[in-house]
Amino acid sequence: MLLPVEWLKDFIGIKESAEEISDMLTMIGLEVEGEERSEGAVIFEVNITPNRPDCLSVIGIARELRAATGRALKFPDYHVEDEFEGDFQVIIDSPLCNRYTGRIIKGISIGESPDWIKKRLELSGIRPVNNIVDITNYVLMELGHPLHAFDLDKLRGKTIRVDTAGKPLQFRTLDNTERSIPQEGLLIRDAERPVAIAGIMGGLETEVSEETTNIFLESAYFKPESIRRTSRLLGLKTESSYRFERGTDIEGLSVALDRAAHLIKTLCEGVVSQKIDVYPAKLKNEELRLRYSRITRILGIDILKRDVLKILDLLGFSIKSTSESEILLTIPSYRVDIKDETDLIEEVGRHYGYEKIPEQIPLAPVGPLSQDSLVKGTEQKSGINTTKELVRTSGFNETINFSFMNPRLLDTLNIAETDERRKTVTLINPLRQENPCLRTFLLPSLVENLIHNLNQGIRDIKLFEVSRVFINKGEKLPYEKPVLGAIYLYRHGQKLWEDRVEVYYMLKGIIEKIFQSNLISPYSFCLTTEPFLHPGKSADIYAGQKRAGYVGCLSPEIKNALDLKHIKSEVGIFELDLMSLAGHTGKEITYTTLPRFPYIQRDISLLVDSTIASEDILALVRSFPSELIEDSWVFDLYQGKNIPAGKRSLGFTIQYRAKGRTLTDEEVDHLHQEIITYLIEKTGGQLRSL
Repeated sequence: MLLPVEWLKDFIGIKESAEEISDMLTMIGLEVEGEERSEGAVIFEVNITPNRPDCLSVIGIARELRAATGRALKFPDYHVEDEFEGDFQVIIDSPLCNRYTGRIIKGISIGESPDWIKKRLELSGIRPVNNIVDITNYVLMELGHPLHAFDLDKLRGKTIRVDTAGKPLQFRTLDNTERSIPQEGLLIRDAERPVAIAGIMGGLETEVSEETTNIFLESAYFKPESIRRTSRLLGLKTESSYRFERGTDIEGLSVALDRAAHLIKTLCEGVVSQKIDVYPAKLKNEELRLRYSRITRILGIDILKRDVLKILDLLGFSIKSTSESEILLTIPSYRVDIKDETDLIEEVGRHYGYEKIPEQIPLAPVGPLSQDSLVKGTEQKSGINTTKELVRTSGFNETINFSFMNPRLLDTLNIAETDERRKTVTLINPLRQENPCLRTFLLPSLVENLIHNLNQGIRDIKLFEVSRVFINKGEKLPYEKPVLGAIYLYRHGQKLWEDRVEVYYMLKGIIEKIFQSNLISPYSFCLTTEPFLHPGKSADIYAGQKRAGYVGCLSPEIKNALDLKHIKSEVGIFELDLMSLAGHTGKEITYTTLPRFPYIQRDISLLVDSTIASEDILALVRSFPSELIEDSWVFDLYQGKNIPAGKRSLGFTIQYRAKGRTLTDEEVDHLHQEIITYLIEKTGGQLRSL
């Protein structure tokens, strides 16, 4: 926004130089990006962020300077006498217009504006037209609220009606362009026809011309989303639409109307009617509570309570009550950006001075996944960050995808019709027609990432993502949960020496590291139920008794379906439902002394049915009633030559240790034989010689 510095002096006393004002505005968040001089006048180019439409005016900038300097705010004269009662009606037929005010002004003289108005408009980048149009533009820049003047004698039926088009129609605007109005576009009509596109541009048929003697002056409030949509569809941006689509002051529009009427009465003569004000549902100013402790927590510094109250008061917030711990205040109608307590804290921080806040390294606590970090999905929580860092240090790169997917991939991956991942949320207006649904798991996005990287000639692909997925459970909003997913492909032959670890075991190791670093217990790996995984190189992941995800390699059938049959290397994937892990985090780490006495290991090799999982046999070992069993693990799995069909050989190591003495071979051999007998009885297997 172009801002003549001299204009600010109408609203606030300025003692500083232009450079000092520029620095002051920049430090409070209104960055002065450029400075020009024209005929001795200084013009700032101020970058106003989209959430601060109240600063798209001279009065808005002056309010900020008032808070920065503590000086009184002045206001130009807007008093106007009601000289007659107009026989004119305003009808609002759409909820997209919340308030509509107007005045009839008769007997005006159209001509050039005074030099001081023309100069200020030109310095603000607006071309002068005539005194009536210039005054509406002047008030727009001064107070930030758009106005429009109609030639009263060209309006039919002494009526203004606000409503949507209802059906597509053609309308000629002030720039003499025929425009196609969409059916949802908001229009201003007289008794017979459209006369303006609400909040964007007036119509050619009712424009103010040199012959105009009577006008109807409009000041209204239109819903920002309506103006934004219509402006985009028409490809038409104006000073009015720029402000309306960001949000204007529904209470201040009456003052803008009176200010314009005052200037017209003063500069163009004429008589002014009584104000017409149609305000169906009056705005109730929102109240918010601001806690002093929250200010300290967010800003990282203790600010005196009196300083907080002073800043908020100077910014125009109405203090309703205070206590030792908090403030109750009312939000002014022009501050449409203030939604919650953090917005108020930002206001305090801006005007207290960010430069006064000491620099310090943020705390980085190390600990298990917390319920908050999983359920709320807060990236700042240590658990999520710890997990992401662990996957990164395992050689993976983080990817960030849109939360959309192509439902056809569900068929490609053989997802069953009864699977909850079929319960998708379909978007009304998707970014891409081929991805019309919110994703129910991360694999579709990761597969697309894999294919894209392969097409770029990349042969070492290790990607992961932490994001939310969305399940349609028939409620008003979809069910959301945070998920960690990863995909792995390494095509051998890139290095002279390569450690060829099985992809499945490598990914399983990463998951075990995640569980161990976050103290998640108990966990296990069982036969998978996923239709897209290789049946011999995959597993479902359980935290306690609850399924938490899967890990494995894509099956050859799925690789063919994805047109990856030319890729000989395994494609590894895993997904973890982080929500399901929340209830299984360890409460604390218990210290135990290092063992003083040695352990003894014994191996077992059993021939069992191939349907029996190794994890089930390990569970039997752990359940055997003996305090001497310290640990157990699988060291071998074999199916093939010399093994009967439907059978497999599983080799286990059991580690024995006593806490207070050294074990003898005799007692370990006796216990080991009892365990062998126990396992053969439970599994129906038979002992193989080692």
